Amino acid sequence: MPAASKIKSVTRPFPKPGESPARAAKPDTRLLDAEQFLLPTYKRQPVVMTHGRGAYVYDASGKKYLDFLGGIAVNALGHAHPRIVKVIRREAARAIHVSNLYHNAFQGPLARKLAAWSGLNRAFFSNSGTEAIDGAMKLARLYGRQPDEPAGTAAKKQRFLALENSFHGRTFGAISVTSTEKYRLPFGPVVPGAEFIRFNDVADLESKFDDTVCAILLEAIQGEGGIYPVSEAFWNRARELATKHDALLIADEIQCGLGRTGRYFGCQKFSSKPDIVLVAKPLAAGLPLGAILTTEAVASRVSPGMHGTTLGGGPLACAVALEFLSVVEGQELLENIRVRGAELREGLAKLAAKFSFIREIRGEGLMIGVELTVEGAPFVAEAMRRGLLINCTHDFTLRLLPPFIITRAQVREFLRLFELVLATTSRQAAAPVSGKSANPQRVARAAAR
Repeated sequence: MPAASKIKSVTRPFPKPGESPARAAKPDTRLLDAEQFLLPTYKRQPVVMTHGRGAYVYDASGKKYLDFLGGIAVNALGHAHPRIVKVIRREAARAIHVSNLYHNAFQGPLARKLAAWSGLNRAFFSNSGTEAIDGAMKLARLYGRQPDEPAGTAAKKQRFLALENSFHGRTFGAISVTSTEKYRLPFGPVVPGAEFIRFNDVADLESKFDDTVCAILLEAIQGEGGIYPVSEAFWNRARELATKHDALLIADEIQCGLGRTGRYFGCQKFSSKPDIVLVAKPLAAGLPLGAILTTEAVASRVSPGMHGTTLGGGPLACAVALEFLSVVEGQELLENIRVRGAELREGLAKLAAKFSFIREIRGEGLMIGVELTVEGAPFVAEAMRRGLLINCTHDFTLRLLPPFIITRAQVREFLRLFELVLATTSRQAAAPVSGKSANPQRVARAAAR
């Protein structure tokens, strides 16, 4: 097993009675199994996370971490939220899966609640965000097909527009509208008909939008792309052009939706609505669940058999999702998101005045990016060493996605730890990494803003 030599040892916090400390330190076989048997799709840290409570998570050695990554925007209520745990225990003992050939007790009520939050009319439940993207693309092609264009022929309206720097998922449809080449090019040819628009560039949008476009996909705030908000001018013009050309405006709210920005959806800061809203990540509090929310006009094109899923929308996941939405409403978490987010940005602004390699702070609510002039990976590693979980996206942007339940004291704890991380790593950060002194897309995006 040659891969085993690459794994660092993970030790128990204390030896067993009668056992010497030297004997207690041995490789964690779970890491060895992962190294040998898992597909190598992630650069995982050599630790085993075992449990969490609130805004904290613990590894197998007993080390405690303040979680400002939240399972990449999934754990919006933190870890082991008592109301979520209660629902999971209750429903797991009743029915986990019954199939979509029958109704369950929670799909209809969950669809009603999401319709109320979004102002849309219909829902389809998937297993994930990337499946929701694929489903929305199918709906756009279906909506764009004219009555005189029979199935099996190439419809006139079949092009998709998406933004440069976008990220919409990992399936073939999703990577086709994801501009970042490292995600898309190794799998070519991808689904044809996608074209990318310069970020927030209204003129480029206008030049590429015509009657062959069936949909434009937008993230109100680009998440994986580095926490870049779409401008109001760009959104409004996209809405106007979609209406003019009878195309669909699809809002990818998989990361920025369901409260993350301090609104139900990130796109609700704009006056005009999308035709489709896509959600996933926090929806079922860590259980796999995504959703397509759309208008009656789009839904009316669908008939039984055109789309489906085996596992999406099961009773357990939908019951948990209803409880998640109820907690957000009942505990007034949108207000907490706005207040804690303002405290975070205020504290980060003070740190930016101390550390010259902090270039910009972006985001809304509890979705914040700290862009550096140097690579962010060393800061992520130092943060983890100090008991703080963050990550870096697009090489230069430290991404913060704390849970909605974060407290004022925990914001202060984060700022204290983060300042230590910045100070400790600043010596390495004093000079830009050779050949990578700036994000190659930074200047263009800054100009577009």
